[in-house]
Amino acid sequence: MGLKKNDIPVGEADEEAVRQLHAAGLGRNEIARQIVRGQRTVSVIAARLGLTFDVTMTEEATRHRVAQLAEKRAILADALTDDALRLSAQCWEPATVYNFGGKDNKYEYKDVPEPPAADKRALMAAATAAAAQSLRLVPPETDTQGLAAVDAWLRDVMGGGQTPTE
Repeated sequence: MGLKKNDIPVGEADEEAVRQLHAAGLGRNEIARQIVRGQRTVSVIAARLGLTFDVTMTEEATRHRVAQLAEKRAILADALTDDALRLSAQCWEPATVYNFGGKDNKYEYKDVPEPPAADKRALMAAATAAAAQSLRLVPPETDTQGLAAVDAWLRDVMGGGQTPTE
């Protein structure tokens, strides 16, 4: 038999507790909490007693959690897309360049109409990383017919199933 967290062997009292709590409709995790045993130990005892646990609640909870995570990924992807847009816009906005230097470590700054090229490169790299991560989190929907949106629009405008090149 297995051992309790405090190294007391699993005994008949544990088996009877699992049988009674299972009959009362408790799930494995709650039984484990009440009898102060590990979840695996409760599963082993239940299997030995021929008891099974209803997994429909677990499956529903898993579906719900998966949906919650998908929503959080969509929110994060939206925020990353906004970040990418903000970062790329900064490439064309006025900026302040500064430097500490000289023997007195003097702070000097200058307002410029656009960031220097090196700063633009860094902004675009950050924007690209944010956009790429957004696309990984929530990939764009693909057209089931393999047509771009403009191609589909042209097909409809021109009278149905033919694209301009067909």
